[in-house]
Amino acid sequence: MNKVPNNRAWWLVLPMLALVAFSAIVPLMTVVNYSVQDVFDANTRFFTGTEWFVKMLNDPALQAALARQFAFSLTILAIQVPLGVGIALLMPKRGWRASLVLILVTLPLLIPWNVVGSIWQIFTRGDIGLMGWSLRQIGYPYNITSSPLDAWVTIVLMDVWHWTSLIALLCYSGLQAIPEAYYQAARIDRASRWAVFRYIQLPKLTNVLVIGVLLRFMHSFMIYAEPFVLTGGGPGSATTFLSQSLAIMATAQFDVGPSAAFSLIYFLIILLVCWVFYTAIMNLQKDRQGGARHD
Repeated sequence: MNKVPNNRAWWLVLPMLALVAFSAIVPLMTVVNYSVQDVFDANTRFFTGTEWFVKMLNDPALQAALARQFAFSLTILAIQVPLGVGIALLMPKRGWRASLVLILVTLPLLIPWNVVGSIWQIFTRGDIGLMGWSLRQIGYPYNITSSPLDAWVTIVLMDVWHWTSLIALLCYSGLQAIPEAYYQAARIDRASRWAVFRYIQLPKLTNVLVIGVLLRFMHSFMIYAEPFVLTGGGPGSATTFLSQSLAIMATAQFDVGPSAAFSLIYFLIILLVCWVFYTAIMNLQKDRQGGARHD
């Protein structure tokens, strides 16, 4: 006798879905409303259509900030994904050592974003900071307040230290889910360590890597607190990313219309790039599966 599935439990989720939809749609509609208006005060505003969108897309400062944002996001992804996979492969699989390593790996993720910036601000000081003092002792004139390269590299290192653990933990969970039978078959075939990684572990990690890449891209593309505390966007505008430009426009300059249009463009860029990432990775996985079946 076939059982009819009972989906009435989904009705219990509807109130939460309605609340989440309400809390997301209302602010979004408010931003859309402001993006097509020139706001002078609470009672004085004029319809501008797409004027602010055109202005934002042609703003050289925002175009430069967008280029810096993409460079930063792609750089940290190129570092954190391979590094996180490598750490996950080296982590113990069971026993008290596995528990200890998991705790140590998780610790950077527990530190608030603004505190991370403060920690690295002290860490990079030339007088009391271990990193800044050590580099100056070996003759390198390290200074994040005057050297754009030093500031840029420091922010990349800070983000790698803070967030590589996320990739490592995701990959570790994916590795733990691989059945032991795959490894037994590989040992019978005398497969090399590289062959095990390429044909067993890496394909099984595809789904968790998709999640990791999307999460890290979205967060890195919206990074604000850490570079704001560490460098303030300087020296000059070397580390001024899109989020800082938007915050200055909206709060310091109080350009409500342009900042609303800019935030919508910002939002659409993130959605578009995430869709491209997801589509490319899924197509690559399908091609590999198709090639494996063909072989």
